[in-house]
Amino acid sequence: MVSINIEDVKRFAEGFPVEIVIHDQEGGEQAPAVIKTIKRVQVCPDATHIRFYFDDFYFLAVPLTSQVSESEERWTAFDSESRLTYTIRKAEMPV
Repeated sequence: MVSINIEDVKRFAEGFPVEIVIHDQEGGEQAPAVIKTIKRVQVCPDATHIRFYFDDFYFLAVPLTSQVSESEERWTAFDSESRLTYTIRKAEMPV
């Protein structure tokens, strides 16, 4: 696992839908997966998080210190402080 590189995640902001899942290490309640289109990716003003914008206002923030594993279809970041795992993967296109 490596730390976040913003250039590696920009490929998920190319206008296609992605599935976003956030879960904890303890196996507690998990929010349902959501399908979103990421409009842009940028580092927050205080340089502590990377922001995945869904429009001009709403975004998902992931700590830059998170450890990342990735493939062509999936990007996963684990934040050891909050013990949360963030997964973004290309969504299945409806038939």
